[in-house]
Amino acid sequence: MDMLMHGNIPREDDEESSFCRSEELRLEPASLFAAFYCLGAKSSLRRFSSGGAGYSTVSSPKCAASSPEQLKSAREDIKELLKTTFCHPILVRLGWHDAGTYNKNIEEWPQRGGANGSLRFEIELKHGANAGLVNALKLLQPIKDKYSSVTYADLFQLASATAIEEAGGPKIPMKYGRVDVTGPEQCPEEGRLPDAGPPSPAAHLREVFYRMGLNDKEIVALSGAHTLGRSRPDRSGWGKPETKYTDIKEKRDEDLLVLPTDAALFEDPSFKEYAEKYAEDKDAFFKDYAEAHAKLSNLGAKFDPTEKELSESMKQKIRAEYEGFGGSPDKPLQSNYFLNIMIVIAVLAYVTSLVMN
Repeated sequence: MDMLMHGNIPREDDEESSFCRSEELRLEPASLFAAFYCLGAKSSLRRFSSGGAGYSTVSSPKCAASSPEQLKSAREDIKELLKTTFCHPILVRLGWHDAGTYNKNIEEWPQRGGANGSLRFEIELKHGANAGLVNALKLLQPIKDKYSSVTYADLFQLASATAIEEAGGPKIPMKYGRVDVTGPEQCPEEGRLPDAGPPSPAAHLREVFYRMGLNDKEIVALSGAHTLGRSRPDRSGWGKPETKYTDIKEKRDEDLLVLPTDAALFEDPSFKEYAEKYAEDKDAFFKDYAEAHAKLSNLGAKFDPTEKELSESMKQKIRAEYEGFGGSPDKPLQSNYFLNIMIVIAVLAYVTSLVMN
């Protein structure tokens, strides 16, 4: 089964996408994000001015969890934005780059980096790996202004997950309540994000992603999102004015852009195991991608309210109750858990009444 559907992609002005500065094509409704598959279509996005920033750097209130109601409304506005601007890839990249600065070896927040909204500040936007992301901020700022009780950290991750889902990808099991950093002095230093063309691509991917606490399977799954977009030479130094998408594995088209870090997925033995699997099994790719995306979106985040650790006995009790109705901690119940409880109670009451009669 081919890794990518292929063909010429005429384009106008568009925005860029995820890690390693892969960039964007126009998206058609809910069919493009598939197991290492992607269809090309004409892009018709407006170009943003390179003048002053069109977004606010005002910090959200300290320790303010995002309003659930405003998050829900913001998601609907993001979906409408995606329908009119086809900016799916650049929103994915925005969320990834805000979270991707995480360093598991640093305990203190926000020094450890991660999903904390720091990417809204100019000092971090000027990092080489973030070229062009000011355009994503300009797209989202009206939504942030409208929903002031949603933190930037949550908004970036909400936009990223929604873009994947609206492009035909899997549902991402997200959670919200991320706290924003308050000033540019809390931004991470440059150099924490991956490069598309390092001397040793596989080793570089592991160095960067292992630092985040991710493994080989998650590296390959996340790399699959590079099928969502194209590269722009003026931003990343990669790509051509006319971009083609075809089979990455067999490289059947000499004009195909294959980033060295993507080629490594079929050259490194450990990466290749997962890449081959995802090329053949869309369901497996969707499942692993959704889990990896959710994990990435939480890296380094400080949540408010703070998540409380359950005691081991309480975990066992919940597990027993959950499994008693056919579920498991890793598999959602097929029907409403509380509805099942009510049904059981009703049945017991009915049986009791019959026995008494």
